[in-house]
Amino acid sequence: MEGAWRRRAALLALSALLTLLPLLAFPAPPVLADGAPQAAVDRSEVPRDGRVTVTGRGWPAGALLTLLVCGQNMIGGTNACANADGRAVTTGADGSFRKDVPVPAPPKPCPCVVHVAAVTGDSSATDVPLVITGHPVAPLPEQSGGERLSVLDARLEGAGGLLTWFGAPPVRRLVVTVANLGSTPAKNPAFRLGTSRGVLAPVWEDHPWRGTVAPGHKERVTLDVELAAGAYGDYLVSLEYGGKVLVEQPWDVSRPWGVTLFWTLLGVVVPLAVFRAGMAVVDHVRPRPPATTAVMAGAAAREGPLPWFTPEADPRGPGPGAPPG
Repeated sequence: MEGAWRRRAALLALSALLTLLPLLAFPAPPVLADGAPQAAVDRSEVPRDGRVTVTGRGWPAGALLTLLVCGQNMIGGTNACANADGRAVTTGADGSFRKDVPVPAPPKPCPCVVHVAAVTGDSSATDVPLVITGHPVAPLPEQSGGERLSVLDARLEGAGGLLTWFGAPPVRRLVVTVANLGSTPAKNPAFRLGTSRGVLAPVWEDHPWRGTVAPGHKERVTLDVELAAGAYGDYLVSLEYGGKVLVEQPWDVSRPWGVTLFWTLLGVVVPLAVFRAGMAVVDHVRPRPPATTAVMAGAAAREGPLPWFTPEADPRGPGPGAPPG
């Protein structure tokens, strides 16, 4: 009985060994990292205006893909690709595809790639290196974008003067302390300054700054801010870099009272001067009576006493020819 159990156990072990032998002889296919889709070309080098076959696997089933030949490793986006000669393909049920793609001259020099991107579904994409014989080759442009600028301190400096009191454009200096929290230096960062009043949208102007902010360092940046002539009220000055507003500073601009005083004086002095000039002209051109007429009129008035006074009580005194009292 014990021998029968031993024979049965040996048979079971032999059966398990025979089952595992195929798995040991043929390893399992590699698993895609994180389920990332893959693409490949049948030739790593192809002449310009030739053709290449692109294959892929691991894509979503039934996904629509675009295949583009691009220069400069597609650093500049699709602007570096031969978009007019691109091709589209739909993946099969197993997520694979195969497509012949023409190889025109891309608008940018090599290094070149075949860019495969999903149009529907998720935004999966991959690039396959490709050498295009006869197409120029140039060094890749220096990549930026690793810098991350942050403002540690900000203030507005300056004050208005006499000319500003009479309506000259208000001017201030925005002084900010900028720190680079990224991994690459920020060379000649292109800042944008915006000025807004109330609920109105800011008016942006480009203010590039000459200098470099090294990673982990900070720099003092000074930028000039100027408003329109006669501006007054509560304004907001905004500093933007890389599409992100770094800081906002309020600015209370005083009313140009000199302009108000000027127009007030102008409204009073000018009419008064015109009136005086007009009266001088009238006084100059009006007719005047002769002096003899005035004397005769005075003498006639003195010929008799006033009707309500007696000759003795006439306040004008005795008239000519009156007997002495």
